[in-house]
Amino acid sequence: MSPQSLFYIIIGVLLLDFIIDKLIDHLNAKHFNDQIPEELSDVYNKDEYVKSQAYKKENYRFSLVTSSFSLALTLGFFFFKGFAWVDHFARSYSSNDITVALIFFGVIMIGSDILNTPFSYYHTFVIEEKYGFNKSSKKLFLIDKIKGWLLSAIIGGGVLSIIIWFYQKTGDAFWIYTWIFIGLFTIFMTMFYSSLIVPLFNKQTPLEEGDLKHAIHSFSKKVGFKLDNIFVIDGSKRSTKANAYFSGFGSKKRIVLYDTLINDLETEEIIGVLAHEIGHYKKKHVMVNMFLSLLISGITLYIFSLFINNAILSEALSVAIPSFHIGLITFGILYSPISELTGILMNFISRKFEYQADNYAKINYDGKALVTSLKKLSRNSLSNLTPHKANVFVHYSHPTLLQRVRNLTTS
Repeated sequence: MSPQSLFYIIIGVLLLDFIIDKLIDHLNAKHFNDQIPEELSDVYNKDEYVKSQAYKKENYRFSLVTSSFSLALTLGFFFFKGFAWVDHFARSYSSNDITVALIFFGVIMIGSDILNTPFSYYHTFVIEEKYGFNKSSKKLFLIDKIKGWLLSAIIGGGVLSIIIWFYQKTGDAFWIYTWIFIGLFTIFMTMFYSSLIVPLFNKQTPLEEGDLKHAIHSFSKKVGFKLDNIFVIDGSKRSTKANAYFSGFGSKKRIVLYDTLINDLETEEIIGVLAHEIGHYKKKHVMVNMFLSLLISGITLYIFSLFINNAILSEALSVAIPSFHIGLITFGILYSPISELTGILMNFISRKFEYQADNYAKINYDGKALVTSLKKLSRNSLSNLTPHKANVFVHYSHPTLLQRVRNLTTS
């Protein structure tokens, strides 16, 4: 295959991905005005429903603009040999492969983020502000950006440097060492993400003594789930939207409650949400998901190792000197259709796991409490209650609210 043929295959993949994604979005948007199912009739009152419709439509239009801009920017970078220019720029500063790769990705990622910052700003301070969600300040927005860049440089740059070093030392066998490294890194981040990364952006404080903490401990003790670390995170400093999550495992596991969640839900509803999350642990979903992710990573890395030495990967982007970082860019795009399929598979499995966790909460606590909590969270975030089946199939990691309510309210 000639480099030119591969170039047009890459362009075709980019266009096909965009067309399919926009088609799904269009089908989804056509269902915005569908009648709300009877089981969800109590989620919105008339004014809230009108507001939710407006929010969905505005986000749909905004997504169409931003994704079109991103596609145009990407295509322009390909047709005007942007990758070759950045590669030449990086090599003008160093001949070391690792340094060149770091400069290359640094320029592309920071440049892309700067170009997309106006859209991010508009979404936060216009759309989210308009519908009452945004609580972030412009100063916090800027600080978050800078912290994000620094984290990407330190963590992303460090991981990339190690992977290229493996490639330099072991050649095609680099995928084995990279796979092991990624596995260890994933376990480390799972255990320590909340204690190392989250504090850089949010304040976490132990849940104060009171009825909620007592209820959480009572339920966790009842179901044999040892839980000593319960934290509240100041999510309200950026948004009114609520959330809760578990992180870590073993002695490092902790539950993190957004302060907005505590404000929005009653104690029994919060326990219903926690019962669902504990269900994930009891059913070993965390370990299964980690295993599947590592398996997919290993397969992807192995396939990448078969192509990395092919000079056509670099020549297709008009780069004269073959390199790991250019091969990574080209392979990543060509592999994206397979990534989409594995993503659909993982979402399918995730939805099955969500049903299992819901069933655990229904059996061991109270399905009705989880139902009311899900309805409140959907109302407070102006969620779409009538998504198209294609959108659910491709993009949803959770069943729809209607599907979950029907599952939780049937014996």
